[in-house]
Amino acid sequence: MNRTLYTLLFHLGLPLVAIRLWLRARKAPAYAKRVGERFALNFPLLQPGGIWVHAVSVGESIAAAPMIRALLKRYPQLPITVTCMTPTGSERIKALFADEPRIQHCYLPYDLPWAAARFLDRVQPVLAVIMETELWPNHIHQCARRGIPVALANARLSARSAKGYARFAKLTRPMLEEMSLIAVQTATEAERFRALGARPECVEVTGSIKFDLSIDPQLLIKAGELREHWQAQSRPVWIAASTHEGEDAIVLAAHRQLLSSHPDALLILVPRHPERFNSVFELCRREGFATVRRSSGEHVGAGVQVLLGDTMGELLFLYALADSAFVGGSLVANGGHNLLEPAALAKPVLSGPHLFNFLEIAVLLREAGALEEVDDAQGLAVALQRLFELPQDAQRMGEAGLKVMQANQGALQRLLDGLGRFLKI
Repeated sequence: MNRTLYTLLFHLGLPLVAIRLWLRARKAPAYAKRVGERFALNFPLLQPGGIWVHAVSVGESIAAAPMIRALLKRYPQLPITVTCMTPTGSERIKALFADEPRIQHCYLPYDLPWAAARFLDRVQPVLAVIMETELWPNHIHQCARRGIPVALANARLSARSAKGYARFAKLTRPMLEEMSLIAVQTATEAERFRALGARPECVEVTGSIKFDLSIDPQLLIKAGELREHWQAQSRPVWIAASTHEGEDAIVLAAHRQLLSSHPDALLILVPRHPERFNSVFELCRREGFATVRRSSGEHVGAGVQVLLGDTMGELLFLYALADSAFVGGSLVANGGHNLLEPAALAKPVLSGPHLFNFLEIAVLLREAGALEEVDDAQGLAVALQRLFELPQDAQRMGEAGLKVMQANQGALQRLLDGLGRFLKI
């Protein structure tokens, strides 16, 4: 398949795209809003001539935040347009940069030549930066036609994804050849990009900017104050974060088992997607757990067994409240989520076996003794019980994770140096 055929199929598939939007809007009504932006219509007022950064959803937006703040500082004369594809990503971008007037935001239009062209004509960026591996052939081609350098930042490419791209070589190779910089996390991924057709001189191993996460000391102080307010300083508190459908029941089964040996244990359960908040809350109540929603502001007293994390932008704070952290998307075949956020807070990290999105990071944490993988509710409960009853083990795991973070920092500086070559301003 080449780009012409891809574009034709995309146009033919627009009715399916509309149906998908409608179905998503039934669960998350925000998908029914700002639809015009997805077709490069009804944009907000956008100042042209700056840097365009694309972060598809919440995780990429959070990962991009330190880079964006550094770019704001380095290039004070440039506006930065941050795009995404999801309402949750949009809310996260607005919250992260609420006090920064040079940040402007809209949805990225669908990857249709005319929509991409209209978007670029409006924004007129001097540099396009795409986070991780959100590759859209028409957007990249329209940038190349206008002489706009395109950089792939914090890029990752699993063996499975590489195999998928290789099946469409006539589409993938020309697209990668049009890119100016591919800043990858590991040498293995660099080889995969080169094998798919990226120009060797454009592929650089910069590492993962997720290691450059910095923790505000006030975060831990505020978490300690809240636990004191709850009178929960000595309660065993654990968090199951970024859970997906199918994982919540496993997590609750583990918590039930844990309560048999630690009746005062508290679970902070944070579903990955806001549209699942209500259904997970009902699941907790249906399973008989005394549950409070974080958004309600209710006091988390001794009788509360589950705190549902149903707020946006608080995940790091909720991690800080816990003694041990399970990172979801890993007991189901989703590939896992960011293991480094709890590690940066010196929390022992637990996960399921499905970590194909974070293989290299998982290896580093596992080899350092900072990560323990479990297969089911029984394994999760046993691991948590050990960490609660052997606090020296929990402390050792937490310190090991923090050392891994510190040893691998510097990727952000290397990425900024790479981007700086295209911003001789």
